Amino acid sequence: MLSRHYLRSKVLQMLYSCRIEDKDRATAKREFEYNIGRLNELGVLQAALMPRMLEVGAKVIEEGRKKFRPSAEEKTPNTKFLRNEFLRRMADNFELKQDTEKWGGCWDTHEDLVREAFIDFRRTKTYCDYLSHPDTDWEQEKDLAINLFRYLMNREALVAAMAERSLLWEDDFEQIAQYNFMMLKTLNEDSFDEAMQWPLMYDKRVEKDEADMEFARQLLDESLACRDEAESMIKSHLQGWEFDRVAQMDILLINMAVAEFTCCPSIPEKVTVDEYIELSKEFSTDRSKLFINGILDKLVLELRSKGRIKKSGRGLLTDPSLSNTNEE
Repeated sequence: MLSRHYLRSKVLQMLYSCRIEDKDRATAKREFEYNIGRLNELGVLQAALMPRMLEVGAKVIEEGRKKFRPSAEEKTPNTKFLRNEFLRRMADNFELKQDTEKWGGCWDTHEDLVREAFIDFRRTKTYCDYLSHPDTDWEQEKDLAINLFRYLMNREALVAAMAERSLLWEDDFEQIAQYNFMMLKTLNEDSFDEAMQWPLMYDKRVEKDEADMEFARQLLDESLACRDEAESMIKSHLQGWEFDRVAQMDILLINMAVAEFTCCPSIPEKVTVDEYIELSKEFSTDRSKLFINGILDKLVLELRSKGRIKKSGRGLLTDPSLSNTNEE
């Protein structure tokens, strides 16, 4: 489920960590695998909140009934939310229950936060509109669940509780929530049941996931292996600029691009260039895209002349000038 763009960003973060902490290749690769694997934990923690809302909601409603002087609404509460078909199927899904037992214990110790979230959600227009319709079809049940997920992912207290599990998750939280949101929208009435294979952020059982992860492993390993060579190439193409003044992130991005040019024959050069320009916008300075694009123009020509770039497939660059971005 993790995109290659996102995996590139995780490789970049690991390379930066290696630069700061002077890690060897074996350590870097182990930590990378561990960090990616823990994204499954974060994804399950996010998803597990939804069936947990059913459990806590049932407790809150029952407590209202048992009050010494319950209101009319508390005496005869509308329990439609507790019967939401989409949420019930999440609660009954075998794999999600297993993964929640493995990773989701966080909500056992933060039930007070889930309780507050349910009480506040009951006041929302989304919840009230849902209860006002006695009969709802699958899509309406699903819409309520997806809106609930969006609501929960914007609760600062819940986000903070999850972030406590890993220092890295503060940066990852929004992206993983977006992946979960997109995944939930794809679930349909015919295939979503207790036996459905619950989607993970990185699932070894899924061929595409494993292929993308192997790409990331190879990119990390090759980037570490060619670091000195890449830095030497950068220095040879600097004009009127000292290497020590180049942003560290720019050096790492160019390092990764060199690795991808040479070790990924199926990825067109232009795709690689565009990817690292986009990453520079996310992780480096405002002018980094111009610098990186200009250096990569020159490095592609150099690597081609040495026979180091061997590409196959459609969409490959034939023009020596990768783009005109550096002329802006």
